Amino acid sequence: MSKQLAFYVDSSICTGCKACQIACKDKNNLDVGQLFRRVYEVNGGGWVERNGFMEPNVFAYTLSVSCMHCQDPLCMEVCPTGATFKRADGVVMVDQDVCIGCRYCEWACPYGARVYNETTKTATKCNFCQDLLAQGEPPACVGACPMRALDFGELSELQAKYGAETGVFPLPDGDLTQPSIVIKPHRDARLASSQTARIANPGEV
Repeated sequence: MSKQLAFYVDSSICTGCKACQIACKDKNNLDVGQLFRRVYEVNGGGWVERNGFMEPNVFAYTLSVSCMHCQDPLCMEVCPTGATFKRADGVVMVDQDVCIGCRYCEWACPYGARVYNETTKTATKCNFCQDLLAQGEPPACVGACPMRALDFGELSELQAKYGAETGVFPLPDGDLTQPSIVIKPHRDARLASSQTARIANPGEV
């Protein structure tokens, strides 16, 4: 496997504080309503009858996600100008001088990671804080997490250390684009695969 930077998300200890989201927004000077990193709040379940008694089986967890810097990015595949490309380190970037603002990448991304800038009329996204990496510092989101639920590194190394889970609800099947992410699911994530689950904060993500 060629070099591929990736994010690690420990959903089992994420509290949904959104410090990562705020740090990213501040770092990239994003306008109101624009997010490169989003924090999903998931819940579900209800009441079940056991031996004549009604018992709750509700569940809830949070999941922080950004651009997945996919190994097979659909956004790059549909870009008509080549503005979307992968760096040697596997990070998916957008050349603002080449982007024509067609928004094909935005529509193609199954993770909703693309943001259209109304001022520049171009697509923007997480660039893995390339300037911070060049200085030997972690991405803003990773550095801001008070629970240390976020980490980053070489994908193969993260997988060797944490496993290869990518398909936690509400994310799509990882086979679609081969996302460069490793997730440690919250214990309740397994319930989301067998019971009705929903995104509790759709207006925020």
